[in-house]
Amino acid sequence: MEYKLNENSEVDSWKELMLIYSSALKEIGTKLEILNDEFQHVHRYNPIEHIKSRIKTPESIVKKLKKNGYESTIENMVMYVNDIAGIRIICSFTTDIYRIAEMLTNQSDIKVLSVKDYIKNPKPSGYKSYHLIVSIPIFLSDRIIDAKVEIQIRTVAMDFWASLEHKINYKFEGNAPQHIKDELYACATMVSDLDAKMLSLNEEIQQIEKENAK
Repeated sequence: MEYKLNENSEVDSWKELMLIYSSALKEIGTKLEILNDEFQHVHRYNPIEHIKSRIKTPESIVKKLKKNGYESTIENMVMYVNDIAGIRIICSFTTDIYRIAEMLTNQSDIKVLSVKDYIKNPKPSGYKSYHLIVSIPIFLSDRIIDAKVEIQIRTVAMDFWASLEHKINYKFEGNAPQHIKDELYACATMVSDLDAKMLSLNEEIQQIEKENAK
């Protein structure tokens, strides 16, 4: 069901909304931990290096609504802002990205709302990551509420690059000098090459291990 305002004050409504999104992050986080533990048990390998989660600040939510021409209401936040709750999954290799996405979206109570594959189709800046918008049911005492969560999955190298890009865009308010953009794009190419080489090396190591086990 869609989120509905209660009959209390706006502050209470905001607090309840944050409770819902915080609960959604806990639900997704628990699922990821279980899947990672299972993968370790079956394959003796952890695909997830670490997980970061956050709730978007009220200022960021309002700014995004205004940018898209919407009034700052609770209803519009729920309807039009898909990344109020966000989880970033950092893994070692590009193959892990798709493996994690598949394991997570195969969960029966997770509904995939949208997928953006910036690994196969990088942004013009060179940005690479795998984005999902999903909804997950939150079971309260008197009702069930579907909450949206944005999930970003990327390698350690991709995350390092994206962190630098974010800092540069923040510092220059999205208008960095062209030579810095060019250097950043060149770094994105290096990151892509590094990920490919690391994946190749890991696959070679795994093959040697299989042959030695025979």
